[in-house]
Amino acid sequence: METGSPEHTGAAGDERAGDERVEAEQAGDEQAGAEPGWTGLPPRLLRMRRLLLVVWLGLLTIGLALLLGLLVGAGWAAFALVPLVLMAWGWVMLGRNWRSWRYAERADDLLISRGVLWREETVVPYGRMQLVEVTSGPVERHFGLASVQLHTAAAATDATIPGLDPAEAERLRDRLTELGEARSAGL
Repeated sequence: METGSPEHTGAAGDERAGDERVEAEQAGDEQAGAEPGWTGLPPRLLRMRRLLLVVWLGLLTIGLALLLGLLVGAGWAAFALVPLVLMAWGWVMLGRNWRSWRYAERADDLLISRGVLWREETVVPYGRMQLVEVTSGPVERHFGLASVQLHTAAAATDATIPGLDPAEAERLRDRLTELGEARSAGL
């Protein structure tokens, strides 16, 4: 019920102004909270890491079983199953770790997000980059992968994106270099 008193009119006006302010804040939060266009890593990286896990822990299992069987008896060779348990655990953890890696190119910086238990998000401003490298070791080359390494003025803010397709790695290097130069970086 309206009384027509200035106090009541002011309260209604305050409510409307408050509602408009809340709507504006929510709209701003939605714009600020908009997810950047995240890009995940290719599945070949997961295959490579799982293959390396199987090879190294498989060799460890065989070597440990032979060593324990020959030196202390066949019963002790059962301890060689421990690496197989680690292999099963590592298989799952590598999948979770691979899914956690992603990056996003924004207008002024590059976001890199990773981690399963401890989530880590790195922001690399284009203007701070000093060097962008594409590297690929022999195993990565066999799987058709390359890594992009970003060096900044502070060593603590260096970042790496592993396991990219070589064409994507080169595109990303060229784009980051171009953006760094545009923002007067030391590239």
